Amino acid sequence: MADHYPYRIASRRGDLTLIWRPGEGDAPDELVVDDLGGILLAFHDLGTLQEYCERNDRELVREDEAALDLVAVRRWVEHPAPGSVSAGLLLDAWNFFEDLSHSLKAGPGLPSQGPIHDSAYEKILGGDALEPAAGEGAWTDGETAAVRAFLRAGLDLWEQAVRGSGTG
Repeated sequence: MADHYPYRIASRRGDLTLIWRPGEGDAPDELVVDDLGGILLAFHDLGTLQEYCERNDRELVREDEAALDLVAVRRWVEHPAPGSVSAGLLLDAWNFFEDLSHSLKAGPGLPSQGPIHDSAYEKILGGDALEPAAGEGAWTDGETAAVRAFLRAGLDLWEQAVRGSGTG
């Protein structure tokens, strides 16, 4: 039985906790979805999440619980002011949206990514993408626009995935 981890998301719907499972080998990480693969299982409290895991024979590991603030990500996507978010938060959101897209079996996924996304991703890994003084390590206007569009699509995917989620 694989380990499952709680993943707290701060969103416009309030705090929700998801179940995250790391991929084995080269497999992508996953978020637990309903049996049809279209609705993300989201819980309003850890007690309900724990009960769900016990009923479904899932081992919930509650050490080093991860959290992601999608409210701050949305704020940056809408108004990308310098210093308003960390590069690490945007990187976490990017990776979360990719995991979410891989986890959902129904509905639209994320738009395809191209070389501009690859370049922006490499720069964000360096940690200076949002720093105008970083020179070549900073995002260009085109990279910033591509990242904003990608994260906006991820936020839309998130809203679709939790819409109708009656869990928790």
